[in-house]
Amino acid sequence: MKSLGKVYGLCAIALIFMSSCAVNSNVMFKEAKGSTISDSIPLKPTEDYKISEDDKFVFSLTTKNGTLIIEGMTGISAGPVVTEGTNDYIVRKDGTAKLPIIGFVHVAGLTIPECEDTLAARYAKQYQEPYVQLKVTNQRVIVFPGNGSDAKVIVLQNANTTLMEALALAGGITDRGKANSIKLMRKVNGERMIYKLDLSTLEGLKYVDMIVQANDYIYVEPTPELAKEISEDIVPIVSLISSALLIFTAISLIK
Repeated sequence: MKSLGKVYGLCAIALIFMSSCAVNSNVMFKEAKGSTISDSIPLKPTEDYKISEDDKFVFSLTTKNGTLIIEGMTGISAGPVVTEGTNDYIVRKDGTAKLPIIGFVHVAGLTIPECEDTLAARYAKQYQEPYVQLKVTNQRVIVFPGNGSDAKVIVLQNANTTLMEALALAGGITDRGKANSIKLMRKVNGERMIYKLDLSTLEGLKYVDMIVQANDYIYVEPTPELAKEISEDIVPIVSLISSALLIFTAISLIK
Protein backbone atom coordinates (compact mmCIF):
# COMPACT_ATOMS: atom_id res chain seq x y z
CA MET A 1 0.00 0.00 0.00
CA LYS A 2 2.93 2.31 0.70
CA SER A 3 4.13 1.77 -2.84
CA LEU A 4 0.68 2.75 -4.12
CA GLY A 5 0.80 5.91 -2.05
CA LYS A 6 4.14 6.82 -3.59
CA VAL A 7 2.71 6.20 -7.05
CA TYR A 8 -0.22 8.55 -6.29
CA GLY A 9 2.15 11.21 -5.01
CA LEU A 10 4.50 11.01 -7.98
CA CYS A 11 1.59 11.10 -10.42
CA ALA A 12 0.13 14.18 -8.73
CA ILE A 13 3.46 16.04 -8.80
CA ALA A 14 3.98 15.15 -12.46
CA LEU A 15 0.50 16.32 -13.38
CA ILE A 16 0.90 19.64 -11.60
CA PHE A 17 4.20 20.24 -13.36
CA MET A 18 2.79 19.38 -16.80
CA SER A 19 -0.39 21.41 -16.28
CA SER A 20 1.49 24.48 -15.07
CA CYS A 21 2.86 24.87 -18.58
CA ALA A 22 -0.68 25.37 -19.91
CA VAL A 23 -2.09 27.50 -17.07
CA ASN A 24 -3.15 30.95 -18.37
CA SER A 25 -1.89 30.06 -21.82
CA ASN A 26 -4.57 32.41 -23.20
CA VAL A 27 -2.81 35.47 -21.74
CA MET A 28 -1.40 37.54 -24.60
CA PHE A 29 1.44 40.05 -24.95
CA LYS A 30 3.50 38.89 -21.99
CA GLU A 31 6.55 41.03 -21.34
CA ALA A 32 9.74 39.26 -22.32
CA LYS A 33 13.00 40.05 -20.59
CA GLY A 34 14.65 43.05 -22.17
CA SER A 35 11.50 44.17 -24.01
CA THR A 36 11.11 47.88 -24.58
CA ILE A 37 7.89 49.40 -23.23
CA SER A 38 7.36 53.14 -23.02
CA ASP A 39 5.16 55.04 -20.61
CA SER A 40 5.61 58.37 -22.43
CA ILE A 41 2.68 57.96 -24.78
CA PRO A 42 1.66 60.99 -26.87
CA LEU A 43 -1.77 62.18 -25.71
CA LYS A 44 -2.61 63.60 -29.13
CA PRO A 45 -1.80 62.31 -32.61
CA THR A 46 1.59 63.48 -33.80
CA GLU A 47 0.50 63.33 -37.45
CA ASP A 48 -2.69 63.12 -39.51
CA TYR A 49 -4.06 59.72 -40.45
CA LYS A 50 -2.84 58.50 -43.83
CA ILE A 51 -5.02 56.38 -46.06
CA SER A 52 -3.65 52.88 -46.56
CA GLU A 53 -4.46 49.75 -48.58
CA ASP A 54 -7.73 47.99 -47.77
CA ASP A 55 -9.17 51.21 -46.34
CA LYS A 56 -12.76 52.04 -47.27
CA PHE A 57 -13.97 55.59 -47.83
CA VAL A 58 -16.96 57.57 -49.02
CA PHE A 59 -16.98 61.04 -50.51
CA SER A 60 -19.40 63.68 -51.69
CA LEU A 61 -18.83 66.15 -54.49
CA THR A 62 -20.57 69.45 -55.15
CA THR A 63 -19.81 72.06 -57.77
CA LYS A 64 -19.20 75.79 -57.42
CA ASN A 65 -17.03 75.28 -54.31
CA GLY A 66 -19.85 73.71 -52.34
CA THR A 67 -22.52 76.22 -53.15
CA LEU A 68 -25.23 73.57 -52.85
CA ILE A 69 -24.33 72.98 -49.21
CA ILE A 70 -25.03 76.60 -48.31
CA GLU A 71 -28.10 76.75 -50.54
CA GLY A 72 -29.45 73.67 -48.79
CA MET A 73 -29.15 75.49 -45.48
CA THR A 74 -30.98 78.56 -46.77
CA GLY A 75 -33.58 76.70 -48.85
CA ILE A 76 -32.41 78.41 -52.05
CA SER A 77 -31.15 76.15 -54.82
CA ALA A 78 -29.70 76.91 -58.19
CA GLY A 79 -29.40 73.19 -58.94
CA PRO A 80 -25.63 72.58 -59.12
CA VAL A 81 -24.32 69.07 -59.63
CA VAL A 82 -23.87 66.92 -56.53
CA THR A 83 -23.04 63.30 -55.77
CA GLU A 84 -23.79 62.01 -52.28
CA GLY A 85 -21.25 59.84 -50.48
CA THR A 86 -23.25 56.62 -50.26
CA ASN A 87 -20.88 54.09 -51.85
CA ASP A 88 -17.79 52.61 -50.21
CA TYR A 89 -14.63 52.70 -52.30
CA ILE A 90 -11.82 50.30 -51.42
CA VAL A 91 -8.12 51.11 -51.61
CA ARG A 92 -6.45 48.32 -53.55
CA LYS A 93 -3.12 46.66 -52.84
CA ASP A 94 -1.41 48.97 -55.32
CA GLY A 95 -2.70 52.01 -53.40
CA THR A 96 -5.31 53.03 -55.93
CA ALA A 97 -9.10 53.30 -55.76
CA LYS A 98 -11.46 53.11 -58.74
CA LEU A 99 -13.79 56.11 -58.70
CA PRO A 100 -16.70 57.16 -60.93
CA ILE A 101 -15.81 58.98 -64.16
CA ILE A 102 -12.13 59.60 -63.32
CA GLY A 103 -11.16 55.93 -62.90
CA PHE A 104 -8.13 54.85 -60.87
CA VAL A 105 -6.61 57.37 -58.47
CA HIS A 106 -3.62 56.73 -56.19
CA VAL A 107 -4.75 57.62 -52.68
CA ALA A 108 -2.61 55.48 -50.33
CA GLY A 109 -0.24 57.56 -48.23
CA LEU A 110 -2.39 60.69 -48.50
CA THR A 111 -4.00 62.38 -45.53
CA ILE A 112 -7.73 63.02 -45.80
CA PRO A 113 -7.30 66.74 -46.75
CA GLU A 114 -4.65 65.77 -49.33
CA CYS A 115 -6.98 63.16 -50.81
CA GLU A 116 -9.86 65.66 -50.97
CA ASP A 117 -7.61 68.11 -52.86
CA THR A 118 -6.43 65.34 -55.21
CA LEU A 119 -9.99 64.28 -56.07
CA ALA A 120 -11.10 67.90 -56.52
CA ALA A 121 -8.25 68.45 -59.00
CA ARG A 122 -9.15 65.31 -60.96
CA TYR A 123 -12.87 66.12 -61.08
CA ALA A 124 -12.14 69.71 -62.13
CA LYS A 125 -11.84 68.43 -65.70
CA GLN A 126 -15.54 67.47 -65.71
CA TYR A 127 -17.12 69.79 -63.14
CA GLN A 128 -16.92 73.45 -62.34
CA GLU A 129 -15.03 74.22 -59.11
CA PRO A 130 -15.59 70.82 -57.43
CA TYR A 131 -15.77 70.68 -53.64
CA VAL A 132 -14.98 67.25 -52.13
CA GLN A 133 -15.66 65.92 -48.63
CA LEU A 134 -14.20 62.51 -47.78
CA LYS A 135 -14.52 60.14 -44.83
CA VAL A 136 -12.66 56.89 -44.10
CA THR A 137 -15.32 54.45 -42.87
CA ASN A 138 -13.28 51.53 -41.54
CA GLN A 139 -11.09 53.26 -38.96
CA ARG A 140 -11.17 51.07 -35.86
CA VAL A 141 -9.36 50.00 -32.73
CA ILE A 142 -9.33 46.57 -31.09
CA VAL A 143 -9.95 46.44 -27.34
CA PHE A 144 -9.20 43.48 -25.06
CA PRO A 145 -10.93 44.59 -21.81
CA GLY A 146 -9.38 41.94 -19.54
CA ASN A 147 -10.90 38.71 -20.78
CA GLY A 148 -10.00 37.40 -24.23
CA SER A 149 -13.53 36.21 -24.97
CA ASP A 150 -14.82 39.78 -24.58
CA ALA A 151 -12.56 41.42 -27.19
CA LYS A 152 -14.28 44.13 -29.23
CA VAL A 153 -13.61 45.84 -32.54
CA ILE A 154 -14.57 49.50 -32.08
CA VAL A 155 -15.33 51.56 -35.18
CA LEU A 156 -14.13 55.15 -34.77
CA GLN A 157 -17.08 57.38 -35.54
CA ASN A 158 -15.03 60.54 -35.13
CA ALA A 159 -11.37 61.54 -35.21
CA ASN A 160 -11.31 62.55 -31.54
CA THR A 161 -12.37 59.31 -29.84
CA THR A 162 -10.65 59.10 -26.44
CA LEU A 163 -9.20 56.12 -24.60
CA MET A 164 -12.04 56.29 -22.07
CA GLU A 165 -14.65 56.29 -24.84
CA ALA A 166 -13.02 53.27 -26.52
CA LEU A 167 -12.98 51.33 -23.23
CA ALA A 168 -16.59 52.31 -22.55
CA LEU A 169 -17.68 51.15 -26.02
CA ALA A 170 -15.99 47.81 -25.26
CA GLY A 171 -18.05 47.47 -22.08
CA GLY A 172 -15.40 48.76 -19.67
CA ILE A 173 -12.63 46.83 -17.93
CA THR A 174 -13.86 43.36 -16.92
CA ASP A 175 -13.69 41.90 -13.42
CA ARG A 176 -10.50 40.06 -14.33
CA GLY A 177 -8.91 43.10 -15.97
CA LYS A 178 -5.99 44.85 -14.28
CA ALA A 179 -6.54 48.60 -14.50
CA ASN A 180 -2.91 49.17 -13.51
CA SER A 181 -1.55 47.16 -16.44
CA ILE A 182 -2.91 48.35 -19.78
CA LYS A 183 -0.86 48.14 -22.96
CA LEU A 184 -1.57 50.33 -25.96
CA MET A 185 0.08 49.15 -29.20
CA ARG A 186 0.37 51.68 -31.99
CA LYS A 187 2.17 51.82 -35.31
CA VAL A 188 4.69 54.65 -35.46
CA ASN A 189 6.73 55.01 -38.67
CA GLY A 190 5.85 51.46 -39.66
CA GLU A 191 6.89 49.94 -36.32
CA ARG A 192 4.42 48.96 -33.60
CA MET A 193 5.28 50.71 -30.35
CA ILE A 194 4.04 49.50 -26.97
CA TYR A 195 2.98 51.97 -24.29
CA LYS A 196 2.07 50.94 -20.75
CA LEU A 197 -0.72 52.79 -18.92
CA ASP A 198 -1.95 52.74 -15.33
CA LEU A 199 -5.58 53.75 -14.82
CA SER A 200 -5.87 52.34 -11.30
CA THR A 201 -5.19 55.68 -9.56
CA LEU A 202 -6.22 59.29 -10.04
CA GLU A 203 -2.85 59.95 -11.68
CA GLY A 204 -4.18 57.91 -14.59
CA LEU A 205 -6.61 60.73 -15.43
CA LYS A 206 -3.90 62.21 -17.65
CA TYR A 207 -4.41 59.26 -20.01
CA VAL A 208 -8.22 59.02 -20.21
CA ASP A 209 -8.56 61.91 -22.66
CA MET A 210 -5.78 60.76 -24.95
CA ILE A 211 -6.90 60.37 -28.56
CA VAL A 212 -6.85 56.82 -29.88
CA GLN A 213 -5.83 56.28 -33.47
CA ALA A 214 -6.95 53.89 -36.19
CA ASN A 215 -5.44 50.40 -35.84
CA ASP A 216 -4.51 50.87 -32.16
CA TYR A 217 -4.64 47.76 -29.96
CA ILE A 218 -5.73 48.35 -26.35
CA TYR A 219 -4.93 45.34 -24.17
CA VAL A 220 -5.99 45.14 -20.52
CA GLU A 221 -3.94 42.43 -18.84
CA PRO A 222 -6.15 39.80 -17.15
CA THR A 223 -5.64 38.60 -13.58
CA PRO A 224 -4.38 34.98 -13.60
CA GLU A 225 -6.87 32.31 -12.49
CA LEU A 226 -4.35 29.74 -11.30
CA ALA A 227 -6.54 27.62 -9.02
CA LYS A 228 -9.40 27.40 -11.50
CA GLU A 229 -7.28 26.49 -14.49
CA ILE A 230 -5.10 23.99 -12.62
CA SER A 231 -8.18 22.23 -11.25
CA GLU A 232 -9.82 22.16 -14.67
CA ASP A 233 -6.68 20.62 -16.18
CA ILE A 234 -5.78 18.18 -13.42
CA VAL A 235 -9.07 16.83 -12.03
CA PRO A 236 -10.10 14.85 -15.15
CA ILE A 237 -6.62 13.34 -15.50
CA VAL A 238 -6.36 12.51 -11.78
CA SER A 239 -9.75 10.81 -11.94
CA LEU A 240 -8.62 8.73 -14.90
CA ILE A 241 -5.36 7.69 -13.22
CA SER A 242 -7.16 6.95 -9.94
CA SER A 243 -9.54 4.65 -11.76
CA ALA A 244 -6.64 2.91 -13.46
CA LEU A 245 -4.81 2.47 -10.14
CA LEU A 246 -7.92 1.06 -8.47
CA ILE A 247 -8.28 -1.48 -11.25
CA PHE A 248 -4.57 -2.31 -10.92
CA THR A 249 -4.98 -2.74 -7.13
CA ALA A 250 -8.02 -4.96 -7.57
CA ILE A 251 -6.17 -7.16 -10.04
CA SER A 252 -3.19 -7.38 -7.66
CA LEU A 253 -5.44 -8.51 -4.75
CA ILE A 254 -7.07 -11.15 -6.88
CA LYS A 255 -3.69 -12.59 -7.69
